[in-house]
Amino acid sequence: MLVLLAGGLSTVFSQSVQLKFHNAFVITAMVVCVYVSSGNSGVISFGHVSFVAIGAFAAGLFSMKAQQKGAVFNDLFPFIKDNHLGNLATLILAAALGGLYALVVGIALVRLNGLSAGIATFAVLGITRNVLRNWTKVGPGAKSIPGVEETTGLTQALMALILCIVVAYIYQRSAAGRRLRATREDAIAAQGVGIRIYRERLIAFTLSGAMAGFVGAVYVHFLGSVSTDQVYLDLTFLVLAMLVVGGVDSLWGATLGGLSISFINTLLSEGEKGLSLFRQKFTLPTSSSGIILAALMAIVLLTRPKGLANGREFGLRGFRRRDSI
Repeated sequence: MLVLLAGGLSTVFSQSVQLKFHNAFVITAMVVCVYVSSGNSGVISFGHVSFVAIGAFAAGLFSMKAQQKGAVFNDLFPFIKDNHLGNLATLILAAALGGLYALVVGIALVRLNGLSAGIATFAVLGITRNVLRNWTKVGPGAKSIPGVEETTGLTQALMALILCIVVAYIYQRSAAGRRLRATREDAIAAQGVGIRIYRERLIAFTLSGAMAGFVGAVYVHFLGSVSTDQVYLDLTFLVLAMLVVGGVDSLWGATLGGLSISFINTLLSEGEKGLSLFRQKFTLPTSSSGIILAALMAIVLLTRPKGLANGREFGLRGFRRRDSI
């Protein structure tokens, strides 16, 4: 379905609009990453963009030429400043660092629930942002990372999204994924049958962190540069809004929410400039896209509290409600 969608977009829209849809695939992959942990555990995380930031900054710095880094960033650690990696190597490195960071912070965070978990993960986001922004040994400081190889076109963006969906599907169908969903439905009963809640949450949190780091690398290779502001609050709330609108409880909901909100936002933004679609030109009033998008999101949440997917998964036999465990 995604391949057909990508092929259809490439034939209907202009090159500039297609680039925004490539960005939509990458953002949707981030939504899927958050779903792996928050959707299966029932504990919402505000800190997953931290792992995206770690992956993006690692891939951005290591993809730059050593001579270029030496001329622009003098304070970097030597192993960062003197080494250059190719596209595939930066993707692997970003995934490893994202997973490692998630494992370290997750040891404490997975013991929290509800509002406490939300505040703690939001604190991780703030800490990560300030470290990357102010510690010039590991980052460019307040400046952005320029000159990153732009290797993320339609193929890499699409394959990254498909890979994240496949990993999320395999995990949710695995014994570990079923155990984690059991803790989401009834933590006391899950403990009663021997499920270790914190261990299962940590596994999911680490896996989703690795996936988010990988997507962060894909993201920076799409943008060509990155700053701390690009991977902070705006991206955090956008990703969470997509997950909630699509449906927190299902992988289909995460994918549907990410794609639908991204595409609608792109069409509305282009509509303000004047969008040609099927030989017809549409023009929306200035700044109306944000109002329309917010209204649509509110309508969806009022009419379908469980999101567009309503807790259902998509399969070859149509839509079905996923079992609790």
